[in-house]
Amino acid sequence: MLLQRAIIVYMPLNNKKIVDSLTYRNSSTNKFDFRWDLIVFYAVLEFLNYNILYPVRRKLWAGVEQFTSREAQVKLYEHLLNLSLRFHVERKTGEVLKIMDRGISCVTGLVGNVLFYSFPELVDILFSAIFFTSTYDYRFVSITFVTMILYTAFSLLSTKWQKSQMEERIAADDDFSAMGVDSLLNFETVKYYNAEDYETRRYRTALEKSQTTELSQSTMYDLIYGVESIITGSGQLAGSLLCAYLIAQENGLTVGDYFLFATYISQLTSPLTVLEKIYREITESLVEMDKMFDIMEEKPEVCDHPDAVDYVSNAGKIELKSVTFGYTKDQPVLKDVSFSVPPGKTFAFVGPSGSGKSTIIRLLFRFYDPDSGQILYDGQDITKVKQKSLRRHLGVVPQDTVLFNDTVSYNIRYGRVDASEEEMIEAAKAADIHKTIIGFTDGYDAKVGERGLKLSGGEKQRVAIARTILKSPSFVFLDEATSSLDTHTERNIHASLQQACRGKTTVVIAHRLSTIIGADEIIVLKEGRIAESGSHNELLAKEGIYFSMWMQQLTSEQLVTSEATLMEST
Repeated sequence: MLLQRAIIVYMPLNNKKIVDSLTYRNSSTNKFDFRWDLIVFYAVLEFLNYNILYPVRRKLWAGVEQFTSREAQVKLYEHLLNLSLRFHVERKTGEVLKIMDRGISCVTGLVGNVLFYSFPELVDILFSAIFFTSTYDYRFVSITFVTMILYTAFSLLSTKWQKSQMEERIAADDDFSAMGVDSLLNFETVKYYNAEDYETRRYRTALEKSQTTELSQSTMYDLIYGVESIITGSGQLAGSLLCAYLIAQENGLTVGDYFLFATYISQLTSPLTVLEKIYREITESLVEMDKMFDIMEEKPEVCDHPDAVDYVSNAGKIELKSVTFGYTKDQPVLKDVSFSVPPGKTFAFVGPSGSGKSTIIRLLFRFYDPDSGQILYDGQDITKVKQKSLRRHLGVVPQDTVLFNDTVSYNIRYGRVDASEEEMIEAAKAADIHKTIIGFTDGYDAKVGERGLKLSGGEKQRVAIARTILKSPSFVFLDEATSSLDTHTERNIHASLQQACRGKTTVVIAHRLSTIIGADEIIVLKEGRIAESGSHNELLAKEGIYFSMWMQQLTSEQLVTSEATLMEST
């Protein structure tokens, strides 16, 4: 880059000598000098600059650019994965993806603009200014520097004026991208409600808004460039007229000086145009990167304590001591909840919707920390151990199973990525899905589609059960793990679940009470508090909330059975 700058600064001097040799006769020979050496040297310099140095510079920069992009992207991706569940619940996926894409692009663009565009242009201005002031008198220097000062002042002010326009355009672009991705992620819902036209209209409106702000910003650019061209053009015109006048008056300047002046004033003003453009791009990049910086500055809600230690797996006991928690401060979901799950035992939680059943699973997995109280694993406070070391021993089958858009094999192996094929197949058999998988055209290599949409709800849930079985955790959390299964399949898999949970401390969130009859203890939640607890028979004997739920579900199942029998006979 420095070699290129030296060549660019020297080339006008070489041109001056060529022009003078062709303008003035040699005093000794009374002929024009044929300076072929200067012309060849000029050609060599130009070839060296554009055909050797520039490609080499681009090649060297490519490695820096890729490294910068890779490290920034990986750091951002890692940071997003380490953020708490609340962040991902509250943000739109499309918006986050757009921020990532734009932010990484701006990082590499920013480094390139500063290092390979701004720096060379500043060097050109510096060298040209030094040579210019030492070659020409104060009149030329005054014209040139007044032009530069006016241009720079206007550029800074105009860019400041445009910042709000940049922010408006970026916000419109983010909204447009987020809305499009959100609609595609909810494709089924759009179809269910016949809302294709509605979503298309929303998409069109958002796109038009984005384009309108972009056009407005582009129009403002054109106006600004017009004013800047008038400033630089006026300076060049004034200086050229002065130079031509002095040559005509034979005031010691040659025709070569005119060409030299024209070149150097161009080297002083043209970089200003480039620098102004770069400055605007840098300002825009910083505005565009603001949201990425906001994400990078986002602190995980749940993070390891500086003195956190690795979790030491022991007997397998879980304790909750006076735990209170709410997703918002003014609306607690759990209120002073305390219970203890002995090692190897199965505890089930039931209750109406919104009573806090699934919240208990999230707290046990440490997606959130309780507002007050303690959660202990084998006597170790969950906030005092490293999250990764603890989660290594936890297995969860969620209520809503979302699969990766990959093969069945990949999704099952996600439970333990280094598992052998035999271990994976055994886990699939235990989850009662092996026969279904081998019935697929591609077997275990069959693609499950976006979020697993090619599989039925029951098949997705059994894949989730299989990968949990493959993980072989010390603690198993089942969040309505059989809610998407039919009664026949549920009976088949229930024995497999009992096999997978045997000897492991298990917490079950249940909707269908018949699945938890064998639980060591059943806890009934109501409005975030423990209303009843005991075994199935003990709770029935109390004839309380659990008894009412059992009778209601029993009646409902009898009605369904009766209706099925009637339809079959008909």
